[in-house]
Amino acid sequence: MEIVVQSSKVVKPAYGEGSTPAVDVVIPLTVFDEVHDEYMSSIHGFHSPSPTPAALEAGLARALAEYREWAGRLIAADGSSAAGRRALLLNDAGVRFVEATAGIALEAAMPLLLQPAAARRLHPSGEGAEELMLVQVTRFACGSLVVGHTMHHAVGDGFAMCQCLLAWGQCTRGATVDPVPVHDRESFLPRHPPRVEFDHRGTEFKVPNDNDDDDEKKSPPRAADNDVVVTHKVRFSREFISDLKSRASAAATTLRPYTTMQCLVAHLWRCVTRARGLDGGEATTTLHMAVNGRARMRSPRVPQGYTGNVVLWAHPAATARELLAGPLGRAAELIRREVARVDDAYFRSFIDFIGSGAVEEEGLEPMSDAAENPDVEVYCLYRIPFYDLDFGGGRQFLYMPSNQPVDGAVYILPLCPQGDGSVEALVSLYSRAMDAFKDCCFSLMVPDILL
Repeated sequence: MEIVVQSSKVVKPAYGEGSTPAVDVVIPLTVFDEVHDEYMSSIHGFHSPSPTPAALEAGLARALAEYREWAGRLIAADGSSAAGRRALLLNDAGVRFVEATAGIALEAAMPLLLQPAAARRLHPSGEGAEELMLVQVTRFACGSLVVGHTMHHAVGDGFAMCQCLLAWGQCTRGATVDPVPVHDRESFLPRHPPRVEFDHRGTEFKVPNDNDDDDEKKSPPRAADNDVVVTHKVRFSREFISDLKSRASAAATTLRPYTTMQCLVAHLWRCVTRARGLDGGEATTTLHMAVNGRARMRSPRVPQGYTGNVVLWAHPAATARELLAGPLGRAAELIRREVARVDDAYFRSFIDFIGSGAVEEEGLEPMSDAAENPDVEVYCLYRIPFYDLDFGGGRQFLYMPSNQPVDGAVYILPLCPQGDGSVEALVSLYSRAMDAFKDCCFSLMVPDILL
């Protein structure tokens, strides 16, 4: 698939006629923003007819006037070049905007898009970039369009990124931006006095070089050095998910049924563990699952249009034997219990822990930076309305995250607009384990080994 770049420019916010010119503002990152220092990328496919690059550029400029964060730059909070706390400089420096063409029809290119190298050609790279948002619009020979974006995670989480993209579509169509963005990042300040009610060491943070002496409990290497990570897209039908939930509930110890996500994530966790050949072993397998705080924080509540990060992590863990020998409902219950633990009190405790100075005094590192990759890392995008993105030619028909594949990464994709009740997931594993995963991911008997 040959992609030819036609142009690359910087798009800056366009303020309406009569508006007061914006002034530079420095906004410190919140404790939830600070733990991120990476870009997130996705691609979005649209059938013909689609808007011209000029219309997309003009719409983006208008959207950036509402979402200045993405047109700004990251700086040190104190204005120096030293490492430490960071801040957003709202200076309207702009967003990178790339126009490109492809010499084939998009339908012919579809099989290639699960290949990371091909998908990454449809959005700009964030490596070495100073822009916090980079976009690429690629016109295919059939007239279809792919819009790829690369956005810095320190500015916002998946919901925040989606809201900015939806605003871009609204502005391109001439519609009102909805929801109205809320830029206030002052709600996540420590309480006085601080109340650290939970232990955040070993969960969000760890001591550098704090190695676990119990090596036999660690998961063994899962692939040879010459193996590669591959990505597989799996689609679970409405019927399969219904059977999965019935199977999980059959062993439930409470009357409250398990949700679709609890059952599906439990199933995928078990399948990956089995595919890696850990059946019956005492190696610990950990699920690293993002938990959205928007609906969990209550004092005060997080506004619908909030533009930053509000995500922490749940860490269910079990030995491979415990995970696979018991019924599916046991894994679903473990996930439900650990996710429920990350509630309003936990989010507030985390804020107070950061504000206590313990991180600096003890030299703690974010677990995401200091630890090896968790055994399974789940990003649930199921409720994020990426499929509402519309630039005027109709909603997208294709959405796919497009980051460098990492062993054990699982993306539960947004609910498809077809309305057939199916759920799609992207699973990345070493190729040696992927074949075994494909063999078991549609089996309701997976794996239930004997003790």
